[in-house]
Amino acid sequence: MVAEGTQYADNRIPGEHTPPRRVRRGVPDALWRALAALGAGLAQLLALEPYGLWPLAPVGAALLLLAVRGVRPRRAAWLGLLAGAALMVPLIRWQEVFGVDVWLLIAAAETVYYVPMAMGIALVCRLPGWVVWTSALWVAQEFVRARFPLGGFPWGKLAFSQPETPFTGYAALGSSALVSFAVALAGACLAAAVLTVARARRGAPVPSPARPLAGAVAGLLAVVTLGWALPPLLTPEPTGTVTVALVQGDVPAAGEMNILGERMEVLRNHVNGVHELARQVRAGEVDQPDLVLLPENASDIDAYADPQAAALIQRAAEDIGVPLLFGVTKYSQDGSEREIRSVVWDPVEGPGDHYTKRYLVPFGEYVPFRDLVSGLVARLDQVGSDAVPGTEPGALDLGGTTVATAICFDIAFDTPVRESVAAGGQIIAVPTNNANYNFTGQSDQQLAITRLRAVEHGRSAIVASTSGISAVVTSSGAVTYRSPEAEPAVHVAEVTRADGLTPATRLGPLPEIALTLLGAGAVVVALLPGRRGAPRRGAELDQG
Repeated sequence: MVAEGTQYADNRIPGEHTPPRRVRRGVPDALWRALAALGAGLAQLLALEPYGLWPLAPVGAALLLLAVRGVRPRRAAWLGLLAGAALMVPLIRWQEVFGVDVWLLIAAAETVYYVPMAMGIALVCRLPGWVVWTSALWVAQEFVRARFPLGGFPWGKLAFSQPETPFTGYAALGSSALVSFAVALAGACLAAAVLTVARARRGAPVPSPARPLAGAVAGLLAVVTLGWALPPLLTPEPTGTVTVALVQGDVPAAGEMNILGERMEVLRNHVNGVHELARQVRAGEVDQPDLVLLPENASDIDAYADPQAAALIQRAAEDIGVPLLFGVTKYSQDGSEREIRSVVWDPVEGPGDHYTKRYLVPFGEYVPFRDLVSGLVARLDQVGSDAVPGTEPGALDLGGTTVATAICFDIAFDTPVRESVAAGGQIIAVPTNNANYNFTGQSDQQLAITRLRAVEHGRSAIVASTSGISAVVTSSGAVTYRSPEAEPAVHVAEVTRADGLTPATRLGPLPEIALTLLGAGAVVVALLPGRRGAPRRGAELDQG
């Protein structure tokens, strides 16, 4: 796209090695594009929690498209870098708890992914049907970012800004990938409408702007309407209810790196929460639960090896009289490795089946290339032992209800919940430990992801956190209970169970793979010699 008021000073073909000299009336071309790219990142940031201004997500996608449309890939790369930095640097500031250098390094790594995406968008904008191809490239970017390096870091997906919006329903059809595609497609339709109006205002030789404008608006409305209609059509029918209790014990010095240093106090806080729950049941203040969920790291002491820790948990289970899902850290014999587990603790039989966390936080729960990096960053020595990931789905039986379990960081990835639900999970449980991040917005962001997962799989979801935010979420993504942060909390709720599977659960990664290949294929076509969408001599690139 050549912006309004721009003209070439010679007859060179756009795309030749030597760029033509351009003359611009009004705002310089480079300035408005840079501002649009920055606006794209900031719009996406504000769409995400803790701000939650979800309509800005498609606006952000539209702004990036307008910023790079009609420019060469090299220039688009810089614009993508601006957009990515405007989003990622403030979004994950909660990583500052590990150090400013860690925060900025991770933000820089995440920003890089927006460079090839912006270059790809600039290329496929030249093709007919560009509104589809550009939207697929958002999915391709998120596909790669959620997998590489070190297992990926999907935080900040377009989909994660839509926990209960007109776009949420797409999650039940094609997981988070289809939600991101729908948001980007709505943004592309918005951009198409803007381009149509702009051409009409400057008197471009278009027979009638009404038809393309109506098409863009109709496309936008269709995307939104279908998203609203999908959940009632795709959500499995409830098969009954279960009474679930959650316990948030709180931790000393929430928000500090050393909160796990007071391990026995953290454990006592949580078993005391179970005893308080039992007292409330006996007093008739709350219903008797069928099962009780406790957070990740509720016992950072190895209750398999420490008799005192095991006795504390056992007495709590006996007091409430129902199975507990208790967060326990299991250490290897030499203490060099550990598993982050959620353990089914029966009031009669004690510890039984368990789920081991599958997606671990690099430099927080394990140190990649420890021998190399620990000498460079001394504070990484605080991570005294490396966690090792689990490999099995978390479908755990508690009192006759199969609980699909995903621990903390797991929830940001599609695989753990999907496989646990497919293995028979009737409700979703998310034990988590966000104590390092209280009041930073990180817990709000994680809760938004959980709400999307609830819709994706048609399951109620319960979050049990050490120090907040604990929550109860319906299968439509609505929050019916939310705990305060950095305070103890006990809550009992009756939630629905479901056995059927949504299309998203059945299809697995196929929609994401298909959309990724669609975007990548469009880039290949745009790069082919003699492609249909190549710009003609002296022709503008902002054709719709």
